[in-house]
Amino acid sequence: MRLDVRKTYKLYVGGAFPRSESGHTYAVTDAEGTFVANAALASRKDARDAVTAARAAFGGWSTRTAYNRGQVVYRIAEVLEARRAQFVAAVVAAEGLDDAAAQAVVDASVDRLVWYAGWADKLAQVLGNANPVAGPFLNVSTPEPTGVVAVLAPQASSLLGLVSTLAPVIVSGNTAVVVSSYARPVPAVELAEVLATSDVPGGVVNILTGDTTTLGPWLAAHRDVDAVDLAGCAGLEGGADLARDLEAAAAENLARVRRAPAAEPDWTADPGLAAMTAFLETKTVWHPRGV
Repeated sequence: MRLDVRKTYKLYVGGAFPRSESGHTYAVTDAEGTFVANAALASRKDARDAVTAARAAFGGWSTRTAYNRGQVVYRIAEVLEARRAQFVAAVVAAEGLDDAAAQAVVDASVDRLVWYAGWADKLAQVLGNANPVAGPFLNVSTPEPTGVVAVLAPQASSLLGLVSTLAPVIVSGNTAVVVSSYARPVPAVELAEVLATSDVPGGVVNILTGDTTTLGPWLAAHRDVDAVDLAGCAGLEGGADLARDLEAAAAENLARVRRAPAAEPDWTADPGLAAMTAFLETKTVWHPRGV
């Protein structure tokens, strides 16, 4: 009888798959409590390395054309679609869904990536504008990415929620440090394998498996983190208190904050533009014109 191959999932930092510098792991179980694999338990040092990688990647990623970023995000959707059966199995195990419901989750995740990819080169037209001024000047406002965004991924929706929080961050030119769901990290680490094989430059997305309550405060207070998405606080015990503390920590660094919902939202709903505009700045340029 063939024995199962035991897995220890690693982190995804700077385009590579390192173990936690602490050497610590934790057991991941499926929805029925059966052991699935070990996952790396990310430390503060791992989070620091992820922020460093995200900062190094920001310059190149943010200056790519919006059309090219859309192509890269679309490629993520293509690879995810090609590995559909693998992700259906991962969602079944992680979330306890039946096969049909898990297929719907994976399909919705692919569709969400395609939807965001389509917005990449349209944001400037929708959010930018030419401003009327009294004088011989042209005054134009355009959106620009904020920088390095720490994303606390949703706890319950291990794939669709993750995609719905990550895609708007990177399609608008930011780089990301993601803390996956603690109890359901497998879809996130398997998504890391998709990212590594779908033209996403190393460091644009960094995925840490570990405890949100441990890594969140450190990331929110990090001086080189420009924004924080607190989606992962919803569904945690004491999540409201944690979200409030993280907002206070982010204020010390003047980081933008996308606040945690009161409860985990319906990720199948139309996401709108709010997830993208939360991490954009507006640059206004004045230019003289002839009279």
